[in-house]
Amino acid sequence: MLNSKLQQRVLNTITNIVAKTSTAIMAEHDHPPIHIRATRFVLDILNGRHVLSKLIPPLLFLADALLCALIIWKIPYTEIDWTAYMQQVAQIVSGERDYTRIRGGTGPLVYPAAHVYIYTGLYRLTDEGTDILLAQQLFAGVYMATLAVVMACYWQAKVPPYVFPLLILSKRLHSVFVLRCFNDCFAALFLWLAIFFLQRRSWMAGALMYTLGLGVKMSLLLVLPAVGIVLLLGAGFATSLQLAAVMGLVQVLIAVPFLAANPWGYLGRAFELSRQFFFKWTVNWRFVGEEVFLSKGFSMALLGLHVAVLAVFITTRWLKPARKPLPQLVIPILFAKSPFTAQEQSAVSRDVTPRFILTAILSANAIGLLFARSLHYQFYAYLAWSTPFLLWRGGAHPVLQYGLWAAQEWAWNVYPSTPISSGVVVGILAATVALVWRGAREDWEPKKVASKDEATKR
Repeated sequence: MLNSKLQQRVLNTITNIVAKTSTAIMAEHDHPPIHIRATRFVLDILNGRHVLSKLIPPLLFLADALLCALIIWKIPYTEIDWTAYMQQVAQIVSGERDYTRIRGGTGPLVYPAAHVYIYTGLYRLTDEGTDILLAQQLFAGVYMATLAVVMACYWQAKVPPYVFPLLILSKRLHSVFVLRCFNDCFAALFLWLAIFFLQRRSWMAGALMYTLGLGVKMSLLLVLPAVGIVLLLGAGFATSLQLAAVMGLVQVLIAVPFLAANPWGYLGRAFELSRQFFFKWTVNWRFVGEEVFLSKGFSMALLGLHVAVLAVFITTRWLKPARKPLPQLVIPILFAKSPFTAQEQSAVSRDVTPRFILTAILSANAIGLLFARSLHYQFYAYLAWSTPFLLWRGGAHPVLQYGLWAAQEWAWNVYPSTPISSGVVVGILAATVALVWRGAREDWEPKKVASKDEATKR
């Protein structure tokens, strides 16, 4: 009898202890310590799970506007290409239209016609290029406009807010825009405007922005394969052909005055694919040595690798939404026929999401820059705003994202470049390409379309 009572007491005591412990745990779960609540609050904001997350982009934008003003006020302007641009434009204003006769202090005019029109406008606005302060202010405006478009593209692709600070922290990017006034700034603006409109399925506007950017600098040829695939899958075969024709027509129309004077001279200078590169200016391949850098074998190897990696991305990633093997896509196109029925086109187009578009175009850009024979410092205008997104889509841990970004930023700020800094530039580009190929699989995979029965159940 005693043992039975004793056992009951022990059992009751254990039950009470368990009940009190469970209550305490639940209470702590419902009302955790303040430091845990504060941490969760911050993480929710940084990952876009809180209403305050929407404030991060505009606050960063305002901070960067102040930073641009401070840079112009405190840091001396650096002359590199501005004077040469103005010298070339002065000859055009005087009536010269033959590209082979137009030169400046750094050499001949080697940019397409849209560059000429933009810098002619700047020539007139800045008192023939002498008002440098006004030029810097105008380029600060171009920088801020591009940043606004970049942030809009990121937001449309549902990038978490913790990535956004990387968009405003680059020393080299600010230098390219407000201290050097390179034409790459306008090319980058048009590229991001193209992405912006393509994400919103404004195919014509996106195509026009892209071809205008290409009319500033042929560097945008690097993303042409991805732009073509986005238009094919998103807009359809017939529409993409029309858009391609429009893009070509725009290139002809803006170049008419120069084509009339010397067509081969214009094409040879504005889109010169055989241009010689100087080892002393390279940012990327310095570590291979000058003899290898200048060799034809090295050039052909880079071209071959570029084509091979593009082929891998096209066949295993970018064309995934098509839901068809490559031969079934290519053969109808060769006969000027759409590879999709109307129903198939609707399903394919639905998978061309804002995130798909941004991932495809920026990964094409990274591949092109990785295998470019020579990158100069102004090329950072195309890379700086691409890397944060690609590292995030590649699935890298946030700490690794910031670490790789910081290493890249360091390498692009070493002047002149060294074997170590150039190795870092190439290494991080290679890591970025590999990460996005491996980690962004859901961006490429076709989305499952719910049946009518499944939709009814939902």
